[in-house]
Amino acid sequence: MTPVHFAFSSAFLLGLTGLAFHRTHLLSALLCLEGMMLSLYVALSVWALQLDSSGFAVTPMLLLAFSACEASAGLALLVATARTHGTDHLQSLNLLQC
Repeated sequence: MTPVHFAFSSAFLLGLTGLAFHRTHLLSALLCLEGMMLSLYVALSVWALQLDSSGFAVTPMLLLAFSACEASAGLALLVATARTHGTDHLQSLNLLQC
């Protein structure tokens, strides 16, 4: 495993561990998801450059577009949650509560 591949995989795993173990705030969960998506974007970009093929050059741009859509939807949910519940703590979000 090259140092570049190790850096990308460790960045992805760091975001995954942050998402799994530090779930106190919704904002921290969204930031971990965004870090995971950005590490995937950079890894796909480097992979497309290494293959030197124009067919794979579109894939990182599609991933970046989906990542931006995911971030905007997550921020909209964060604002809606903060307005209705008054906090972004994940423990206070109960689906059975009105």
